[in-house]
Amino acid sequence: MRCSRRVTLTAVIVAMGLLVGSPLAFADPDLVQNDSAIVTGPDGLEAHEPSAIVGPSNENPFTGVETPAGQNSAPFVGPPPFLPPSFNPANGSLVGVAKPITINFQRPIADRVMAEQAVHISSNPPVPGKFYWMSDRQLRWRPLDLWPANTTVSIDAAGTKSSFRAGDSLIATIDDKTHQMTITRNGAVEKTFPVSMGKKGYETPNGTYYVLEKFADIVMDSSTYGVPVDSAEGYKLKVQDAVRISNTGIFVHSAPWSVADQGKRNVSHGCPNLSPANAQWFFDHFGSGDAVVVKNSVGTYNQNDGAQDWQI
Repeated sequence: MRCSRRVTLTAVIVAMGLLVGSPLAFADPDLVQNDSAIVTGPDGLEAHEPSAIVGPSNENPFTGVETPAGQNSAPFVGPPPFLPPSFNPANGSLVGVAKPITINFQRPIADRVMAEQAVHISSNPPVPGKFYWMSDRQLRWRPLDLWPANTTVSIDAAGTKSSFRAGDSLIATIDDKTHQMTITRNGAVEKTFPVSMGKKGYETPNGTYYVLEKFADIVMDSSTYGVPVDSAEGYKLKVQDAVRISNTGIFVHSAPWSVADQGKRNVSHGCPNLSPANAQWFFDHFGSGDAVVVKNSVGTYNQNDGAQDWQI
């Protein structure tokens, strides 16, 4: 567990831009000696977290020998092609296995290829992955598949360094055919919850999501996306144990009003609904970067909302 239930979170909003694909890269081993230096602080629990800006650090909490990333096996030499960037995850963080690496530059990058060549990603165990750009100031890297459990990752961006660790492989898979959420930890089933997702016209898109932030209490208001509260499909209500998994308004949350439908039919406006007890468990155990996979639904989660990394 990486967060107590009743934490109030602060929103950080950063603009997003054009998506550009990049060739595959490979993260090589990072031989870790000092695992006790890992800090399990609240990284990534800010709103709109994939673009959240965190301070850079040149201190690497994971000591040992680091092998440069496979996409650029030779160490970077010469003057840095950019000012020191900031990173997400934050230095020393413990995150979920779906967490991408975000590198925020201080100024727009004109030569993206040169910038990528100056960024080395290394990991133990070695993990294949790829670069992709969200804007001219933001570069990301993610593995091709989810991080293996307990992977240590180091970033060297032209001399500015940071490290983090992916913890247990905690994955919630929601099957729209069965209306069940199956939660696995490191491959073993830990929980199965009945769920209700988006009804016709509001279907929850298929895809791999990850936890962005969470709220003990939040007001959900349909007017924020153009549906008047007093209309047939309108609503404004206070929701508990809300875990955001997209920046288009999809939360896993408590829905006592739909308990009779959970496990049987879809009645929501797109959010996966859980019973109060199951939503509390989910809130307590899922944290920054933990994975949520939706399958056998309608459509694909590919909105350009800054959190669609696993569909890129």
